[in-house]
Amino acid sequence: MDELKPTDQQEITETQVFEALKEVYDPEIPVSIVDLGLVYDVKIIDDWVGVKMTLTTPGCGMGGSISNQVRERVLDIAGVHECDVRLVWDPSWDPSMMSDEAKKKLGVG
Repeated sequence: MDELKPTDQQEITETQVFEALKEVYDPEIPVSIVDLGLVYDVKIIDDWVGVKMTLTTPGCGMGGSISNQVRERVLDIAGVHECDVRLVWDPSWDPSMMSDEAKKKLGVG
Protein backbone atom coordinates (compact mmCIF):
# COMPACT_ATOMS: atom_id res chain seq x y z
CA MET A 1 0.00 0.00 0.00
CA ASP A 2 1.43 3.37 -1.07
CA GLU A 3 0.54 5.89 1.61
CA LEU A 4 2.24 8.78 -0.19
CA LYS A 5 -0.15 8.74 -3.13
CA PRO A 6 -3.72 9.77 -2.29
CA THR A 7 -6.31 7.58 -3.98
CA ASP A 8 -8.80 10.44 -4.27
CA GLN A 9 -6.52 12.73 -6.29
CA GLN A 10 -8.61 14.45 -8.92
CA GLU A 11 -7.39 14.24 -12.51
CA ILE A 12 -6.81 17.66 -14.03
CA THR A 13 -8.15 18.06 -17.56
CA GLU A 14 -7.29 20.42 -20.40
CA THR A 15 -10.97 21.40 -20.49
CA GLN A 16 -10.78 22.58 -16.86
CA VAL A 17 -7.70 24.64 -17.64
CA PHE A 18 -9.28 26.29 -20.69
CA GLU A 19 -12.48 27.03 -18.73
CA ALA A 20 -10.37 28.73 -16.04
CA LEU A 21 -8.44 30.69 -18.67
CA LYS A 22 -11.71 31.97 -20.17
CA GLU A 23 -11.95 34.07 -16.98
CA VAL A 24 -8.71 35.92 -17.81
CA TYR A 25 -9.11 39.05 -19.91
CA ASP A 26 -6.67 41.40 -21.56
CA PRO A 27 -7.43 44.60 -19.58
CA GLU A 28 -7.43 46.64 -22.79
CA ILE A 29 -9.77 44.31 -24.72
CA PRO A 30 -13.08 43.01 -23.29
CA VAL A 31 -12.45 39.46 -24.55
CA SER A 32 -10.89 36.45 -22.79
CA ILE A 33 -7.35 35.40 -23.66
CA VAL A 34 -8.78 32.08 -24.91
CA ASP A 35 -11.16 33.80 -27.34
CA LEU A 36 -8.38 36.15 -28.44
CA GLY A 37 -6.34 33.08 -29.41
CA LEU A 38 -3.48 33.93 -27.05
CA VAL A 39 -3.22 30.45 -25.48
CA TYR A 40 -1.07 28.23 -27.69
CA ASP A 41 -0.64 25.12 -25.55
CA VAL A 42 -1.48 23.53 -22.20
CA LYS A 43 0.55 20.68 -20.69
CA ILE A 44 -0.55 18.73 -17.63
CA ILE A 45 1.80 16.46 -15.71
CA ASP A 46 0.32 15.15 -12.47
CA ASP A 47 -0.38 18.29 -10.39
CA TRP A 48 1.69 20.62 -12.61
CA VAL A 49 0.19 22.70 -15.43
CA GLY A 50 2.20 24.57 -18.04
CA VAL A 51 0.61 27.24 -20.20
CA LYS A 52 2.31 28.49 -23.36
CA MET A 53 0.79 31.74 -24.54
CA THR A 54 1.48 35.02 -26.27
CA LEU A 55 0.22 38.59 -26.07
CA THR A 56 -1.37 40.75 -28.76
CA THR A 57 1.93 42.66 -29.06
CA PRO A 58 5.41 41.97 -27.65
CA GLY A 59 5.45 45.44 -26.08
CA CYS A 60 2.18 44.92 -24.20
CA GLY A 61 2.66 46.53 -20.81
CA MET A 62 0.07 44.23 -19.24
CA GLY A 63 2.05 41.03 -19.91
CA GLY A 64 3.10 40.54 -16.30
CA SER A 65 -0.41 41.16 -15.02
CA ILE A 66 -1.98 38.78 -17.53
CA SER A 67 0.62 36.07 -16.76
CA ASN A 68 -0.11 36.42 -13.03
CA GLN A 69 -3.86 36.15 -13.65
CA VAL A 70 -3.31 33.00 -15.74
CA ARG A 71 -1.21 31.44 -12.99
CA GLU A 72 -3.74 32.35 -10.25
CA ARG A 73 -6.73 31.00 -12.22
CA VAL A 74 -4.98 27.71 -12.98
CA LEU A 75 -3.87 27.30 -9.35
CA ASP A 76 -7.55 27.66 -8.35
CA ILE A 77 -8.33 24.37 -10.13
CA ALA A 78 -8.69 21.51 -7.66
CA GLY A 79 -5.57 19.34 -7.67
CA VAL A 80 -3.24 21.87 -9.30
CA HIS A 81 -0.23 22.63 -7.12
CA GLU A 82 2.14 24.23 -9.63
CA CYS A 83 1.63 26.36 -12.71
CA ASP A 84 4.21 27.77 -15.08
CA VAL A 85 3.31 30.37 -17.68
CA ARG A 86 5.62 30.82 -20.64
CA LEU A 87 5.23 33.81 -22.96
CA VAL A 88 6.32 33.11 -26.52
CA TRP A 89 6.43 35.30 -29.62
CA ASP A 90 6.51 32.64 -32.32
CA PRO A 91 4.14 32.39 -33.97
CA SER A 92 3.22 36.06 -33.72
CA TRP A 93 -0.38 36.73 -32.76
CA ASP A 94 -2.72 38.23 -35.31
CA PRO A 95 -6.48 38.88 -35.33
CA SER A 96 -7.17 35.76 -37.44
CA MET A 97 -6.43 33.70 -34.29
CA MET A 98 -9.51 35.05 -32.52
CA SER A 99 -12.65 32.98 -32.10
CA ASP A 100 -15.62 33.92 -34.27
CA GLU A 101 -17.36 35.22 -31.13
CA ALA A 102 -14.43 37.52 -30.33
CA LYS A 103 -14.25 38.81 -33.91
CA LYS A 104 -17.95 39.59 -33.83
CA LYS A 105 -17.71 41.31 -30.44
CA LEU A 106 -14.79 43.45 -31.60
CA GLY A 107 -16.13 44.04 -35.11
CA VAL A 108 -13.17 42.35 -36.80
CA GLY A 109 -13.36 40.55 -40.16
